Parts: sequence; C-alpha cells; structure tokens
Amino acid sequence: MSTKPALPNLKTLPYGGASSVISPLTAMVVKQYIQENSLAFSSENIQQRFLTRYQEWIKESQLNKLTGLDAFPVAAQSSGTTEGFDKFYLDNATKRFRCFKGEYFYHQAAWRNYFNWSFIEDGPIQENDAIVISMPFSDSGEEHPSTREVLDQAAKLGVPVLIDCAFFGICQDIEFNFDHPAIHTITFSLSKTYPVAHLRIGMRLTRQDDDDALLVLTKTKYTNRLSAGVGLDILNTITPDWNVSMYAETQKKLCSQLGIEPSKTVIFGVDRNDKYPEYNRGMKSNRLCLSKYLEVGTLPDD
Repeated sequence: MSTKPALPNLKTLPYGGASSVISPLTAMVVKQYIQENSLAFSSENIQQRFLTRYQEWIKESQLNKLTGLDAFPVAAQSSGTTEGFDKFYLDNATKRFRCFKGEYFYHQAAWRNYFNWSFIEDGPIQENDAIVISMPFSDSGEEHPSTREVLDQAAKLGVPVLIDCAFFGICQDIEFNFDHPAIHTITFSLSKTYPVAHLRIGMRLTRQDDDDALLVLTKTKYTNRLSAGVGLDILNTITPDWNVSMYAETQKKLCSQLGIEPSKTVIFGVDRNDKYPEYNRGMKSNRLCLSKYLEVGTLPDD
C-alpha cells in the first residue's frame, strides 16, 4: 500500500491550490440564506428544485457553449463532484483507471491504495480502462488538447469516461458537446465557483438510471437539504458568467504583473515558461491560483 502523496501540497504557497473568490456578494448570499432560511430542512422538494434549476442554470451561460446535456437526463444530488467520482470508481472497480498528468489530485489519492491506474500519457487506452477528464482541465483551466482524441479512442473500445465540470461557473470560451458515446457520467460542483466548498454542493448527470447508491439517496430524498437550499438560492441569484464578468480584467492585470498567461478559468494564470516551477502539477506548464487576490486587485508582497 502506497503512502506517497498524490501531488505536492501547494496550498501554503501564495498561488497554490484552487478555490473560489470570496466576494462580498457571494459571501452575503450564502450567509444570509443559512441564517434566515431554515425551511430547507423541512422542504421535501428542495432537492428536485435544486437539480432542475442547476441544469437550467448551466444552459444560461452566454460565455460558454455546453451542448448535449439533454442526453444525460438522470440527475442526482452529490457532495460536490467527489461523491460522483466515488460512485464511478465503484462502478468500474475491476478496471484500470486513467487520467492525464496534472488532473485533480483526488483521483490519484483515491486510486493509489485501492485500484490499478496509470496516466494516459504512459500508454494507449485499452479495453479494460475507465477514464476521468476535467473540462475545463484542472491543470490549465482550458480544454486539454488531447481530450477529443481520447474520447474517440474510448468510444471505439467501449471505455467509460467521466467528465468533471467543477470549474463551470468560473470559465469562458469553453465549447463542448457532451453527447459523445464514450461519456458515461458528468459531474458539477459549486465549490470552486462560490465560497461554499464546505457545504459540498454538487450534481451528477448520467444517461441511464442504474439505481446505484447515489440515486437511491436522491430518490429517497436522503440528501443534504441545507446544501440544496443554499445552492438553489445561489443559482437563482447569480449567473453562471458572473465570476468571469466580474474578475476577467483583474485576472489579466495580475497575470501581466506575474508574467504569465490568463487562463480561460478566471481564477488561474498559466506559466508556460517555467518561471514558477514550484507550482508544477505534472504538465509542462505551471498553474497559479489568483482567487485570493482577484477581489482586492493586488498581489501579495514578495
């Protein structure tokens, strides 16, 4: 059993990790709902209202074009994206898991002790594989350049793919059709979009109702009603393009000061010249998180 860290912990560095921008508006929405609205605990339909509104909200983006989601009509409330990942792992427990280098660290942390896995860069996709890809990609905040090639290979071999959309709500210029035959599961979360990471507000979409454990919890309404209530209030208050509209210009300014490129995901800057190697997560470029500085508009002192 391996105890080696999946990735170095960069959260203590000024531009490490990945988190939402804590703006006065989003913080107020969350705090006010929690303080004033206890009806979520007694509202049996809060979960379905949340799931319905979440799917509508995704389609309302004017800065991104996500199509094909109607091919995934089975929605389940989940604890962020993580619970959707875990169910995908269980469903494919006998397979070898694959991801790109630089992918969200949780997958490596979960796979290293319990499952067979390897990076996609280490060899060709094979029939007994199961793949996880983030969209936008975790290490760059943009679509990974090999995503569509890997999806086509997976479709030919009958390999299931999970697409993780944890960065939707803080991205722009993402155009993607989810109705690809290889895609089995799609996950969404508000943790990186708004300051609600510890409320674990997420949704999983699948093509078919296989009555797995997550769907059992959703059908019996044995889910976190407070999270659903806060999520619903956010989705009814703030547009999916708000973060980009609010912070894109500041992102460009800070990236210029650091000598890096603005990512399509507004909380990130991408270092393609190895100026900041301490922020490397596995790919040739380095990802710097700016979320702590976008609201104030200034960088920390060296």
